[in-house]
Parts: sequence; structure tokens; C-alpha cells
Amino acid sequence: MYPKYELTVIIPTFNEEINIARIIEAVNSTLSLNKIRGEILIVDDESRDKTIKIVEELMLKYNNLRIIVRHTDHGLSQSVVEGFRQANSNTFLVIDADFSHPPALIPSFYEEIKKGTDIVIGSRYTRGGGIKQWPLKRRILSLGATGLGRILFPEVTDPVSGFFALKKKVISGAQLHPRGYKILMEVLGKGKWNSFIEIPFTFSDRQNGESKLTFCIITDYIKQILNIAKYSLVFRNNHVWNEWEKIGKFCFVGLSGVLVNVGSLYLFTEYIGLYYIISSLVAIEISILSNFLLNDYWTFKLKDKADKYTQNRFKRFFSFQCISIVGLIINIGILYFLTNFFGIYYLVSNLIGIVIVFFWNYLMNTQVTWKLRTY
Repeated sequence: MYPKYELTVIIPTFNEEINIARIIEAVNSTLSLNKIRGEILIVDDESRDKTIKIVEELMLKYNNLRIIVRHTDHGLSQSVVEGFRQANSNTFLVIDADFSHPPALIPSFYEEIKKGTDIVIGSRYTRGGGIKQWPLKRRILSLGATGLGRILFPEVTDPVSGFFALKKKVISGAQLHPRGYKILMEVLGKGKWNSFIEIPFTFSDRQNGESKLTFCIITDYIKQILNIAKYSLVFRNNHVWNEWEKIGKFCFVGLSGVLVNVGSLYLFTEYIGLYYIISSLVAIEISILSNFLLNDYWTFKLKDKADKYTQNRFKRFFSFQCISIVGLIINIGILYFLTNFFGIYYLVSNLIGIVIVFFWNYLMNTQVTWKLRTY
């Protein structure tokens, strides 16, 4: 059956009487001005204030407004998933009720979905995004949560964002087990998607009411990460597994580069007769080139999606070269520092440096050399 609406804007609520009327009016105005045939779906966790009553009164004014009151298994993520189930469209957009997320960006999200993108994420941490009016404690907690999330999804700058849109097919049949506030992590980890894009926005702390961040929410988030990691190991055909596979390939390419370096050093010194220092420099450059080509065509599979990256091949190689040289300098610095100042055996110091530089190279190259295009 053809869906009744083009877009469903899902707003999870709990005790939002101060904000609810204004956010509904703002969202509805945005939909009307941009001629988007959309519904507004409020999913409420049995608010104890006047939130439910206000929404029911506004339903007399807006025929595209609905409310679902959940009486069990309360939680923001659970509310969003219930919204997915009850939506009368094939496209969903999740937004907070407290104006932390700007309703004015709804048309931009929807436009990207119409272009074919599976998931559109509002990002605070991509270029052009930001956070204002946040105390230091919340900034630290947010950065920590984002950092943990990026272990699973390195290419997504804000995997814990609560402001996102997606196609219905992404979560159809997905084994979602939501907990806490980070439903996007669940969607990214268990949904079926091929493409995403991030739209920068400035996150504003709630204009009215109190934050609902608690210690239980933090522990739920850690449990969620472990659950997604377990899911990826069991089922494998998902983006977390693909990312781990990519890290494994990057590591293998790095090891192959060591063999190329040693072989080239021996060849140019013993057979061509170059001074060993000169041979070493040539061998380093050859191993860098070898690593780049293998990563370009195998690790990141550029031949399948070259148009999705921000740089052409020459720029990618230059970027890879610079990152590799900086990594070499970091390795030498760690070797010198740990050995001379802490008395650590030089081979152990070198091994520590190699491990640190591996993660430096991988993270920097995924964020610069092979960075996907953003909004």
C-alpha cells in the first residue's frame, strides 16, 4: 500500500510540556514551507506533566500530528524504535523535543534521502558543526562516547548523534535491541545500509527543562557497544565487521611493506651498489608506494567507489606519503624517549612505537587520505 506520508518526523518525549508545543509548531511550519507531505509522530514515555494533554489538544489543530504513549519498557531508544514501527511513511527523521536539533535542517536531510542516501546524520564534529552552551563535564562525556563509537564506525564523525534520518528499508528486519539514548549506534551496527552522509549542525543545550543524562545511561551505552561488537562477530555481514576486516587488511599491507623495504634495501645495496643510507631512503619510498597501491585497490577497494572519496589518486598518495613520514618520526621519537628516559629495552620501545604508529596511520588515512565525501 502506498504510504500516507513522504516523511515521518519522530519526536521522543518525556516531561516536555515546556517545549512540546513550540517544537511541533516549528516542525510543522518547516514541513509546510518546504511542501513536504510529512507527519509528526510523538512517542511519549508516560510523561507526568502536561506533555500528553498539550499534544492531544494540538491534534485538533494539526491533522498530521499523532501521539503514542508507551506504558512499559521506557527509554528514548525504545521510543524511537516504536516510532519506526508506527510510522506512516518510508522515510524517518528523529529529532529531540528540546530544540537541541534545529528543525530548519529537516528539508536538507530529506533532500539527501531523496537523492538515494540510506542514512543522513546530523554531526556536531564534522567541519561546520559544533556545540554551544555545554559545561565542560558534558563535553568530556560526549567526546568520550563519540570516541568509543568511532572504534566501531571510524568513518562516522558523530555515531552517537540523536539527529538523523533514514530509509525504512535500513531497519526492516533488523534485530534492534535498543537501550539508553544512542539509537543511531544500533541502526548503524545492525541496519542494512550502503551509504551515509553527515550534515553539520550546531548542537544547542536544551532551551528549557533539565538534561536527562544519568550514570545508568552511560553504563547502558557501554553495554550497547559490547552488544553491537558481539553481534558483528556472530553475524559478520555488517559494517562493524567490514571495518574490522579493513583494519586487518591495513595491518597485512603494513607487514608486506616491511618485506618490500628489506628486500629493496638488500637489492639496492648488494646488487646495484648504492650506499646503504641511500638504499634505505629508496627502500622506504618503494615500501610506501607499495603500501599505498595495495591499500588503494584492496583495503579500501577504490576501484568500486572511487567517486565517493574526497581526493584524487595523486592527492591520496601525497597524503599517504606525508602521514607515513610523520608516523616514522613518531616511531623514532617513541623509541628514543622510552629507551633513554624510562630505560625500556630498545626492542620493546620500538614495538610500542610500531603499535602506536599503526593506529596513527590507520586513523589519519581513513580521515584524510581515504575520507568519504560529506555534505
